[in-house]
Amino acid sequence: MPSPEFVFSSLHPAPSNSPTPYIPRARYCIYRGMWTELPENKHNTAPQNPRVYESDMPTFTTDVRMQKVGELFSSSAGHAEKEEQTQGCGGGGPCEAVFWIKETGTQWRIKGSGWIVGPDVEGEATSGVRTLKSEVGRRMKIVDAEKHEAGEWSWGKELTAHFGNCRSWKNPPPGTPTHGKEPDSDHQLGQKVEDLDEKIARSNFRVVIIIPDEVEQCDISDPAKARRWKHTFVIDEKQGKWETEELWP
Repeated sequence: MPSPEFVFSSLHPAPSNSPTPYIPRARYCIYRGMWTELPENKHNTAPQNPRVYESDMPTFTTDVRMQKVGELFSSSAGHAEKEEQTQGCGGGGPCEAVFWIKETGTQWRIKGSGWIVGPDVEGEATSGVRTLKSEVGRRMKIVDAEKHEAGEWSWGKELTAHFGNCRSWKNPPPGTPTHGKEPDSDHQLGQKVEDLDEKIARSNFRVVIIIPDEVEQCDISDPAKARRWKHTFVIDEKQGKWETEELWP
């Protein structure tokens, strides 16, 4: 894709007087490749994992202070309610991602759950870390058994590799009032970070992994032959498989 934007939607807790518990929130995000398959970037100097796995899980990066992170926690099975419960790995709330590929006249609509990879991914095995690695890990297909057995791939290195692709994570707190003032020296807009371990930037940085359960592909490039396909992930005795049904658009 010339420009890999997509619309990402999640569920935000509704006001107390709302007839429903959640209301939708949508925003544009940038697709960063499939999890475990970070695209090559000559400007990225971060250490890279070897090619040990492949997956069907799209990723994007975000700031932990953005509302989407809290939404993926609060709408999940764990129903996190406090901010401190959303600072590490976990989440798993329902989400959708929609890509419109103008060049081919095709819309891709991905339905599934959104999972957060945070700085604690290689630390203490909290419930959030365990659940993340369990849910995401079952969709990571081994392509190099020797390196898999040798443990040459790490979650922390993959997180850092994503950070190396985009290092401006020291902005002022998103969505907070400016009060007509300039931000302090530690929180400047567009401030590029050279140090891969820069404390403030790394504390804000997160990778979001979408585990897809269903994908709708709608091709309207030729109105006379338009079609829609629904691809559904079905769990089997192995890692699961995709089943496809052709639909009218």
